[in-house]
Amino acid sequence: MLLRAVETGEGRPLVLLHGLFGQAQNFAAVQKTLAANGRRVIALDLRNHGQSPHAAAMDYPAMAADVAETLDAVLGDAPVDLLGHSMGGKVAMTLALTRPARVARLVVADIAPVDYPPAFRPYAAAMQAIPLQEGLTRREADAALAEAVPNPGVRAFLLQGLRFDPPAWRIGLDEIAAALPVIEAAPPFAEGARFDGPVLALGGEKSDYIREELRPVFRQYFPAVRFGTVKGAGHWLHAEKPEGFVAAVEMFLK
Repeated sequence: MLLRAVETGEGRPLVLLHGLFGQAQNFAAVQKTLAANGRRVIALDLRNHGQSPHAAAMDYPAMAADVAETLDAVLGDAPVDLLGHSMGGKVAMTLALTRPARVARLVVADIAPVDYPPAFRPYAAAMQAIPLQEGLTRREADAALAEAVPNPGVRAFLLQGLRFDPPAWRIGLDEIAAALPVIEAAPPFAEGARFDGPVLALGGEKSDYIREELRPVFRQYFPAVRFGTVKGAGHWLHAEKPEGFVAAVEMFLK
């Protein structure tokens, strides 16, 4: 499946993969800064997100294959630096392990290759319960999410996937909701799979997604992994602390 790509800048390619319920646009500020420093930065909408096609399957091998197919079409066989956040980080790790020649350097942002609890299922259920009736306002949609999603910033993030004239989800919400057990799980890496290139596992200081005890899991598949932290950031580290995030990424890529 070919994915929507948003490109800016010139130079060595850096590909950005967003997280669950996100889109390429989430990286807009970070992408602009990275491109200004001499890189061709390509942000992708993963399947069922943004303006990319929808599909029932949302397993990590399928999503990684989408990225590979899109990069083959856009860049030929040139290796890229690859950065993925959260769900996009699992996609990025899967691609690096299945197509290692495609990836030069890998940045995994606030995710580990392990199972996570079903924290986003209430979000998806609340989103599906919004009555998509003519005249629906953003305020009404926000209020419908408030009980399940108390954080107003997270609600605003989720509502980026909703259009209001007429009311309809841009994202493949039903497909995403059905696939959440697969998305929450560890990617199904092949036994003995490994990527020997440089890897940065970059966590938010206030997040517990990359815990100390998970480092051996990373090293099993990525023996050259290094670990870093963005101070003051939580799970959405690129949005919460963009300057610290960009500084850490650029230091690693140089």
